[in-house]
This record gives sequence, structure tokens and C-alpha cells, in this order.
Amino acid sequence: MPSASSLPPSWQVAIAERDDYEYFPLKLPPDVTRVSATMRLAIQAEFGGWELSRVRLYRDGSRRILLKRRKPPLPTPDPGI
Repeated sequence: MPSASSLPPSWQVAIAERDDYEYFPLKLPPDVTRVSATMRLAIQAEFGGWELSRVRLYRDGSRRILLKRRKPPLPTPDPGI
């Protein structure tokens, strides 16, 4: 789970309520174009299983993005029979 200081305060409440997801904060600098950002996120979604949770665009052009994906189920122990 991301550290509390790496996310905007309004996002921290939403994350605390959901334990079945893992989150990954991502910050894109202002020089990354919208098309390039879209491609990066599409690749993460396709190959990493991530989906877009939130995006925040700042005045300087940078973006803070929160990706999420379901946590894998815990393996069930073999009964040993």
C-alpha cells in the first residue's frame, strides 16, 4: 500500500476502506503528453493487471495517478491426504 504522504488526503480515505485491492501511486511529470500518458497506462493495464482508480492533473501539468488491482487470493493449504 502506498505511504500516506505520497497521496492527496482525499484519496487516503478511499484506500483505507478497500482492503481487497492493492494500490500503486504514479506521478507523471509535466513534460509527458496526454497521448504518452495514455499509452503508459494502457501498457500497465494490459500486462500488469492494473486499472485506473484516480487521476489528478495539477496546474504545472504534472499528473498524480492511482492504479489499483485486486489482490490475488491466498493459496489454500494442501490437506496432506
